[in-house]
Amino acid sequence: MEKIRTIEIKKSIFDANEIDADKLRKKLKEKKIYLLNLMSSPGSGKTTTLIQVINRLKDKYRIGVMEADIDGDVDAIKIAEKTGVKSVQLHTGGMCHLDAEMTEIGIDGLDAKDIDLLILENVGNLVCPAEFDTGAVKSAVILSVPEGHDKPLKYPLMFQVCDLVMINKIDVMPYFDFDMDKVKEFIHMRNPNATIVPISAKTGEGIDKVVEYLDKEVAAWIK
Repeated sequence: MEKIRTIEIKKSIFDANEIDADKLRKKLKEKKIYLLNLMSSPGSGKTTTLIQVINRLKDKYRIGVMEADIDGDVDAIKIAEKTGVKSVQLHTGGMCHLDAEMTEIGIDGLDAKDIDLLILENVGNLVCPAEFDTGAVKSAVILSVPEGHDKPLKYPLMFQVCDLVMINKIDVMPYFDFDMDKVKEFIHMRNPNATIVPISAKTGEGIDKVVEYLDKEVAAWIK
């Protein structure tokens, strides 16, 4: 009997995506568009945080948002209504992540030629989105207090690939067994260079520090 051929498809997919992601980053640099890939678990407060951040930056930068979900358009509508910036919904057809090719399709659909800061709100998931380079300039993750301070130990890749980590819902810390010192220690175990910013998307606490971080990033990229 002829030996069955085995193909290592996972590696091939990742390698091809890395090439696509690098090409997309070069295009974004040429067009002076800063793309931020924002990730988190469902319910961590991504959309609420974005609304706070966008409303502080929209007078300085032209901003666009791509909302990625398996289905529905609730978040894209909310962003448009609460901020007034250009927003588009991306449906992944059941996939739990976006790759570089899918991201570029979204950028073309948004018609981002007049955008300085483009934010991709990735599918809510701490596993799959971390594995695929979207072509973003930087990646960020939101970890909410109710999720627990041990998440960087359980989902190491997510915290390895993210340059900015926002610890959201600090307003409810008194009601949860959450150790801020421990979570910072665990994050820096995975990524010593990560910028960590405790925030409350509900009250606005800490949001100015996120805005300051993004302001410097975008200004340097589009100059």
